[in-house]
Amino acid sequence: MRIHFIAIGGSIMHSLALVMAQRGHTVTGSDDEIYEPSRSRLAAQGLLPSETGWHPERIHSELDIVVLGMHARADNPELLRAQELGLKVESFPEFMYNISQDKVRIVVAGSHGKTTTSGMIAHVLHYSGMQADRMIGAKIGELEPVAISDAAMIVLEGDEYLSSPMDPRPKFLHYKPHITIITGIAWDHMNVFPTYPDYVRQFRMLIESLGEDDTLIYCAEDQDLVDLVEEISPVCITIPYRTHDYVLEEGTVIIKDEEGTAFPLEIFGNHNLQNLKAAQLATHIAGLSSKDFYNSIQSFTGASKRLQTLHVEERLTAYLDFAHAPSKVRATVNAVREKHPNAYIIACLELHTFSSLNPAFLPQYKGALAEADVKILYYSPHTLSIKKLPDLSPGQLTSYFDEPMLMIATTGTTLEKLVLAARKNTKTVLLWMSSGRFDGLDLVSVSSEMAKEA
Repeated sequence: MRIHFIAIGGSIMHSLALVMAQRGHTVTGSDDEIYEPSRSRLAAQGLLPSETGWHPERIHSELDIVVLGMHARADNPELLRAQELGLKVESFPEFMYNISQDKVRIVVAGSHGKTTTSGMIAHVLHYSGMQADRMIGAKIGELEPVAISDAAMIVLEGDEYLSSPMDPRPKFLHYKPHITIITGIAWDHMNVFPTYPDYVRQFRMLIESLGEDDTLIYCAEDQDLVDLVEEISPVCITIPYRTHDYVLEEGTVIIKDEEGTAFPLEIFGNHNLQNLKAAQLATHIAGLSSKDFYNSIQSFTGASKRLQTLHVEERLTAYLDFAHAPSKVRATVNAVREKHPNAYIIACLELHTFSSLNPAFLPQYKGALAEADVKILYYSPHTLSIKKLPDLSPGQLTSYFDEPMLMIATTGTTLEKLVLAARKNTKTVLLWMSSGRFDGLDLVSVSSEMAKEA
């Protein structure tokens, strides 16, 4: 096929483009911004556009399909040209379904833990020798985010966000899953779901779409989700789950199988043990033995940017996490406190998304940073301007977070100074949380600098 990707620079879009090219298809693409690592990865395969921007002349009648990313707008010049030529245009979730419609589809949905849970499933299947394709939002160890083959099964991270500028349906509706996990529901994406009921409605549609032979695995520790499932009373098979039992021994999480055999894990945090239980149930339904699951999950180190270790030595450990929504921030900070109960924790959170910068949503963050000793917020006034949101004052943010000692930075330089000034000559944990880039700050370098005098 000849495939053109509009908005090829996205984390999933560029990975999908690379895989399709590797499978012998002719791939082109465009984007107005392409950041690392997408830029280098596309360049290495000869797929980096010669120049950024939208160029309608790249759209021609010989294309078999145009894959449209959410980053593009409805008036995108390339999209308009494709429509003018009558070309087949699909959102990337539509495209993913069409190339996987003959496979058993495992879809992980929910407001948090999607990438980690999908990654756990992909990891244990891979290391147990069960071939499965995948489409996940981050690299999982040595596994690339996207893999397409002749496998009979695929693991899909199911996003509730809009499919494309032309299709307001949530992405996960396109996948028509056989096995569905919903990890929980916590309001997010206020720009497209202005109220909590609007947001919940997306998950209602997913549950109602499941058939008699499908299976829904859902978190029984999320009361709103439990209430939703009970209200719908779906025709599918339903399996509630709770956090896998575990103990913490000298900072290491230990779990046991049904026979009492102990397995030390590389991951930590109550939320990750919740994700693990969902992954265990899904892979069991897919045919993986309990023995293979426990043997394989021991080596799971987490998804990229999910409590990823940036620096570790005796007096300083630094982590990077993708946490940005309130529930994710709270779970991440609490996980670090549980693993390092006596450490001096410095938590740095970037407000980057539309929701996290919106005064109507910010009160959701109340108490999210409570378990940290030092709380630092970073946001970019430029990002506020782009998103057409009002300025934020220190007083507002202090009130929203309910943190009178909250420190605030609006430049990378100021952020670095605040972080380094907060160091103490004691066991310290530095936690970076963002779905953005912290103004391009070199987090590894700053973490290393702190370690020199910590």
